[in-house]
Amino acid sequence: MKKLYLLLVTALFAAPLTMAGQEDNDDHDEDVITVTDEHGKKEELDVPEGMTYSLDSLLSQYNAKMYLQPDTTCHFKDENPSFDQEVYIDRLRRMPTIMEMPYNDIVQKFIDRYSGELRHSVSYMLGASNFYMPIFEQALETYNLPLELKYLPVIESALNPRAVSRVGATGLWQFMLSTGKRYGLEVNSLVDERRDPLKASYAAAHYLSDLYKIYGDWNLVIAAYNCGPQKLNKAIHRAKGKTDYWHIYPYLPRETRGYVPAFIAANYIMTYYCDHNICPMITELPAKSDTVVVNQDVHFEQISAILGISTDELEALNPQYRHDIVNGLTEPRALRLPASLIGPFIDHEDSIYNYKADEYLQKRTIVDVNDETVGRSHRSSSRSKARRTRRNRNTNEDSQDRTTDKPNDGSSDVNDNDDAEDASNASEQGAASEDTETESSEDVTTSLSTTSAHRYRSTRRSASRSKSSNRNSHSSGRSQKSKKQKKDKQADRTQHVKIRKGDTLSEIAERNHTTVKKLKRLNGIKGTTIQPGKKLKIN
Repeated sequence: MKKLYLLLVTALFAAPLTMAGQEDNDDHDEDVITVTDEHGKKEELDVPEGMTYSLDSLLSQYNAKMYLQPDTTCHFKDENPSFDQEVYIDRLRRMPTIMEMPYNDIVQKFIDRYSGELRHSVSYMLGASNFYMPIFEQALETYNLPLELKYLPVIESALNPRAVSRVGATGLWQFMLSTGKRYGLEVNSLVDERRDPLKASYAAAHYLSDLYKIYGDWNLVIAAYNCGPQKLNKAIHRAKGKTDYWHIYPYLPRETRGYVPAFIAANYIMTYYCDHNICPMITELPAKSDTVVVNQDVHFEQISAILGISTDELEALNPQYRHDIVNGLTEPRALRLPASLIGPFIDHEDSIYNYKADEYLQKRTIVDVNDETVGRSHRSSSRSKARRTRRNRNTNEDSQDRTTDKPNDGSSDVNDNDDAEDASNASEQGAASEDTETESSEDVTTSLSTTSAHRYRSTRRSASRSKSSNRNSHSSGRSQKSKKQKKDKQADRTQHVKIRKGDTLSEIAERNHTTVKKLKRLNGIKGTTIQPGKKLKIN
């Protein structure tokens, strides 16, 4: 009965969370806060992207699913009480910060957004802060920076290490690619250290420290962190050199105009959440973790199969690896694991690397080029055909030129045809006056000439076919001989080595300047077991 009661209470608490996420999605003004000044003029401010993530997306993270849950013992009414303006002013004044936290209508608007529409997201962030705040505080302390800066990731990413903004800023601290690289964060196709909570926190602290050396004012530092020093310098220039954030406010980009007020509101709500009836989610901290150095490429699936850890947990512990591949071959890489799995990883390291390596690591090291004779013959035949076509075309053109050439005496083709017709008519008239014997003699002569011509053409065709047959026979013989010679040469080039006692594939590969993968492929070896005395192909 008690278990059923707890399930019902949990369901009731979770229902408002889901509804809140749906309401956020249906709110068309969720990315904008409207402020009305004393003259009645309305101004729209873009809210930081960390205030636009839906609660459902935040709760889908591995840490949230595994280590966060609603506090069923919290009996606050799920409603936001109202306070007088003086109460907010007094609370902001009493916060233990070195940075100024002033109050105005714009700050009030952002406090209302956090304590109202985003109150359930604040409940999540209060729980998730147990994962990340110790890291943030240590990095800020290292650079001697105000600890209230630890709430910058609240407005930047809502404490989501995999957050990516619409302009490509990534990670808890929302580093742009160029800024991240400038502060030592590696980014390539396999690794994005902007998503590494530890490395990104120290890079952010370094960047904030450099900005403070330039501007000497924390409000300007935060503004520059959001829009970049160039845009902030333009705003200062347009404000005639004024360096007060609230004075240059009209000249800043829309989002930056709301950025400092949002930062003040984030500090306020993370401090006075109880006064607004917000219950933090209960956090069960993950088991202690540690790192191991990896010197080879390894996929999370290989580690999961051998050590029995889920890939989701590996991704949560190592968010910097973009495609679940630790590229240790590029340079030694740190892999974070639960402390209890560090020993088993070291003991089974070879088994992890070899487990279905061809399946999970599909980049080929060596590729054989297809050099079959058939391919070359086809290309040769195509080239020969092209040459014959060009030769026939040239021959036809020459023949046409000869047929249409004019006589040397300058007479035209029409006159030549007329002369031929006259000669033909005269011949016919002369033939009519001769006797019958002459006609018979001419017929026999003509018949014999025709028969000889047919025999001559037939003999030439036979000779041509004979030559063609001989050429084909010789070509076939040469092709077979070429194939046999090539096969013999390949056999001559194939080298073998004898396996010594105690040899391993890696030792044999190193001695013969080849790779284990190629040895396995040439010899059809699937595992790593080899027998002394046998021969291995090495090329």
